Amino acid sequence: MARLSPLHILVLMGGWANEREVSLMSGKGVADALESAGHRVTRLDMDRDVAARIAKASPDVVFNALHGVPGEDGTVQGMLDLMGVPYTHSGLATSVVAIDKELTKQALVPQGVPMPGGRVVRSAELFEGDPIARPYVLKPVNEGSSVGVAIVTDDSNCGNPIARDAKGPWQDFESLLAEPYIRGRELTSAVIDTANGVKALGVTELIIDSGFYDFEHKYTEGRTTHVFPADIPDNIAALCLRYAQQAHRALGCHGTSRTDFRWDDERGEGGLFVLETNTQPGMTPLSLVPEQARHCGIDYPTLCEMIVEDALRRAGKLS
Repeated sequence: MARLSPLHILVLMGGWANEREVSLMSGKGVADALESAGHRVTRLDMDRDVAARIAKASPDVVFNALHGVPGEDGTVQGMLDLMGVPYTHSGLATSVVAIDKELTKQALVPQGVPMPGGRVVRSAELFEGDPIARPYVLKPVNEGSSVGVAIVTDDSNCGNPIARDAKGPWQDFESLLAEPYIRGRELTSAVIDTANGVKALGVTELIIDSGFYDFEHKYTEGRTTHVFPADIPDNIAALCLRYAQQAHRALGCHGTSRTDFRWDDERGEGGLFVLETNTQPGMTPLSLVPEQARHCGIDYPTLCEMIVEDALRRAGKLS
């Protein structure tokens, strides 16, 4: 793509969500990259005065590098909409739906995107008995980066039924989503919006050293091996790309998104399931979207500019 004319870009990062430190790393990487591309960058660690601080800075566009609530759930998006300030990534309605795993299923499954079954349960119910047959996964309904995820098996040390004093997400969240555990392999596909339409970049397999792909594995160097392109059959790779693009479009995502999968390789195509679509995937040095883009010949500053360009295009502000 042609380089953007120099802009004043405010990079919004930090905040107070569980993913604050990840957001700060994403924001720093984005800000450094945009500065290297010749843009004037204002770095803003979000606090309760965020609207006034953005208004005072008066940027051409906000690069939303926040993760979790309130930067990814529609709250910040709604504020920026009211302020009339263009911003990157998905808008209010998409953010509200995509951060909620149950609403995401309601949006994607009728469109033919396969996702695990399950149901939302109150954490207190878990102490009376299992909500579905073991093994199953428990996860918060509206958190990202695998925050608060637990796998409950017959061998789990949490008890059967789960003990009230056992360590797990039931101690921190009032409600959790219970889903059947899918054995197999972790796959992920990034999608970006370009001037020519939506493009899926490829499929990465995530091979972890132990346990499962949780917050620590995502953001600790050496805990997870990224294999790109994933060593999987062509038909499975094609399905991943198709479902990632389908999810991006059906949810109304913009800028970039990343769709995560579990694939039971003993079941072929019928063993591939979408777990979630992340509307604001990480932009840290270990993050998957920049990595896939780099393998596709898109360097990090160019990727950041592509995301900014999409925001300006949607706002009708590209010269």
